[in-house]
Amino acid sequence: MASTLYIGLMSGTSLDGVDGVLADFSGRGMRTLDAAFTPFPADLRAELMALQAASANELEREALAANGLARCYAECVRALAAKAPGPVRAVAVHGQTIRHRPELGFTRQTNNPALLAELTGIDVIADFRSRDVAAGGQGAPLVPAFHRAIFGRAGATVAILNLGGIANLTVLGPAQEVIGFDCGPANTLLDLWCERSSGRPFDADGAAAARGVVDARLLDALLAEPYFALAPPKSTGLDHFNASWLDARLDVADARARLRPEDIQATLAQLTANVVAASCRRHAPTADELVVCGGGAFNADLMARLGRALAPSAVVTSDARGLPADQVEATAFAWLARAFVARQPGNVPTATGAAGPRVLGALYPAR
Repeated sequence: MASTLYIGLMSGTSLDGVDGVLADFSGRGMRTLDAAFTPFPADLRAELMALQAASANELEREALAANGLARCYAECVRALAAKAPGPVRAVAVHGQTIRHRPELGFTRQTNNPALLAELTGIDVIADFRSRDVAAGGQGAPLVPAFHRAIFGRAGATVAILNLGGIANLTVLGPAQEVIGFDCGPANTLLDLWCERSSGRPFDADGAAAARGVVDARLLDALLAEPYFALAPPKSTGLDHFNASWLDARLDVADARARLRPEDIQATLAQLTANVVAASCRRHAPTADELVVCGGGAFNADLMARLGRALAPSAVVTSDARGLPADQVEATAFAWLARAFVARQPGNVPTATGAAGPRVLGALYPAR
């Protein structure tokens, strides 16, 4: 019998490293058997960040970065495969998004799945976004079909929020209808400002933001971004919400001259909370709770701000619904790999805007 074990890998817009899970799809359900994390070397992280914008010698630099990524992915795969109770059917790898321009008909995930197959000796499934884009979709978000399978409840509206570099929301309707979209920035701006102002890569537990005071003038300048008012389907990334975007709004609000660093940190956290809350009120008004996953679920200050913004609805982490917050996205890609092997659609057209359901991914055989 064919193996039911899959490894899912995810390196998101926070650019901290690779999250991996070993998932078993035997029987009618799914179990995560193990998880691993491989941090990015500092030079690789810096290069991936630099490749988000146009620069010199991009083709060669991207190819070299892809090779470095494949080696990080392989390290994570080896750690998980060593603990697998049997052979792994396939590895699912999303790659690292460096450009996302579906309005121009393309999205670019840096990756070298052929090298990963060679390094691990396991079939690799990659390139999950491009088929949806070819069908007229955004190529994102890709997790709503998985959210429906794992978190859906008949007769109830369920809202799931991934707080990675970008905040993306899935809304599962009572009849299992689905919408999903990127709300706006989350960890990408919080981490950027924290590193710039303190030298730390992120604001642990949101401690700096918790000490700060939200500035109404800066918050208004941030919330004036036209993207927030767009109707879904919509998706975004670091090629939009980046250092240049933030600096322009800091200048409009004269923030650096007036505010302490922790006040800016607090205002950026409040931006995410407000944008998410507005999205939930507009698209999930009957949801009685928001299920949060991703790295931002570990930011106590941000979770508290979300709780206040969405009261009386509850805000809980996905741990409370059976899947650890830092494993959801990697598990979703393992699920998408299984769907590819079964030749089942992995996209949700109401979320991405594609012309219809499509099988997502491309196979790189190990042998």
